[in-house]
Amino acid sequence: MADVLDQSEIDALLAAVDSGEVEEEDNSIQIFSRHRRDLENVEVRPYDFKRPERVSKDQMRALQTLHESFARNFGAALSGFLRTIVEVKVANCEQMTYAEFISGLPNPTSFNLMQAKPLEGQMCLEISPLIIYPIIDRLLGGTNSELFIPQRPMTLIETRLISKVTTRGLAALAEAWAGMKQLNFEITATESNPQLVQIVPPNEVVVVIGFEVKMANRAGTMNLCIPYNVIEPIVEDLSSQNWFNTPKSGSGQEMKQRIAGTLSRADLVVTGLLAETTITLRDLMNLSVGDIVTTDRPAGSPVVLCVESEKSFLGNIGQFKGQRAVKVSRAVQPMDRV
Repeated sequence: MADVLDQSEIDALLAAVDSGEVEEEDNSIQIFSRHRRDLENVEVRPYDFKRPERVSKDQMRALQTLHESFARNFGAALSGFLRTIVEVKVANCEQMTYAEFISGLPNPTSFNLMQAKPLEGQMCLEISPLIIYPIIDRLLGGTNSELFIPQRPMTLIETRLISKVTTRGLAALAEAWAGMKQLNFEITATESNPQLVQIVPPNEVVVVIGFEVKMANRAGTMNLCIPYNVIEPIVEDLSSQNWFNTPKSGSGQEMKQRIAGTLSRADLVVTGLLAETTITLRDLMNLSVGDIVTTDRPAGSPVVLCVESEKSFLGNIGQFKGQRAVKVSRAVQPMDRV
């Protein structure tokens, strides 16, 4: 910390400036230009070459919104997989150099390299041991009450168990990015020491999205590192103007076909309604074998076909290949009194 001047030193310094013994520092900036002449109106801003901002604020907000959707889907997937409530939320979204990102990671940790085809290059997903080992303990039937976090690389069995978690994370990540571009995420390698992995040069700009993962009485962090050169082909699509637009017609038609294909395989219950009537509770209690319940509906009237309890078609009862059957005659119209 710099030394703090007391009042007497400040007075002496001001007196020296007034007497001319100490010259005032000239803060004027000389600007060299070949064409500009209005140097008085030039706006000068400081630029840090160590922290260049290649992603605009609108694009950073779009990335944060996109990964907030990922956090919700990933938290829901983990809650169903671990049979306990897991909360995942975005803690921060910033851009920095790759060297700064690596220097802030613990060692050992779960450092997963992944590809997002058809994009070129690699991303990385880092998961803190503070939440990894509680998840492993939960998968093996533990309670996390007196869990010790070991300071060692994960074993092969632990890596295999965590791969079940990262697989669900990649599925949620692909679903979150699907609104902008269809990407196929896959893990290519796993490392425990992040200092040994260099996917881009140390001074390359990366976008780091930090997540906070909470499970019962345990909490940890997760970081997604996206190098700028990976998302550079689609970075213009991240602007807020394009991000909040409605989906394109092609993707909407594809979504309709996917939904229609899923619904076409759904099972529905179809019942034939012969007649309806009302009776008192006393008559219902006194019913016995051989009693006849009369209705106002003629025996030759059409049968009403109900699909999931909704009256949808009219038909005639009959027999087909030795089985009771109903032949559909027409759909129920709004004016039909059924």
